[in-house]
This record gives sequence, C-alpha cells and structure tokens, in this order.
Amino acid sequence: MQIILNVEDLYKETEDSTAKLADLDKYCKKALQIAGEGNEIVITGQGPIWLYLKVAHCLHGKVIKLTYRSPVTGDVTIFDHSPF
Repeated sequence: MQIILNVEDLYKETEDSTAKLADLDKYCKKALQIAGEGNEIVITGQGPIWLYLKVAHCLHGKVIKLTYRSPVTGDVTIFDHSPF
C-alpha cells in the first residue's frame, strides 16, 4: 500500500509550527505510526532537511520503499527493498 507522509504534519501542531530538534524522537514515532510496516511511503511537504534525513533513517527496515516527492524533482527513490 502506498502512503503519503507529509513531514509538515509531524510538527505543525506545535505552538509556533516550527520543527524542533528536541522533539525529534516524537516526530519519528509519529512517522512510524503513519507508515506502518511493509508499505511504500512517499515523503513530501515542507520541513527541514535534518527532519527528512532522520525520518528516512527511522523508516529504513520498516517500510519496503521510500520515495521523496517534490514539485521540482518529481519522485526520487530513496530506497527500494522490494523483491519485484
């Protein structure tokens, strides 16, 4: 199943809608809940690069495929562990 994960949704509920390094573990837990296990994830949305990198690291080994989607680049495969 393909799931869209908007990184902005991980932190937009904060008071000032700014991602904070101190809340990184919370963002990873939320990303893992959204992604589930064995799914294909498309990561998109506004967010700091460090958050994208950490979320990608957290999802590795949990999801079968991770794709980055941007209006500028289109889809870019980050990793694909699909046997097909």
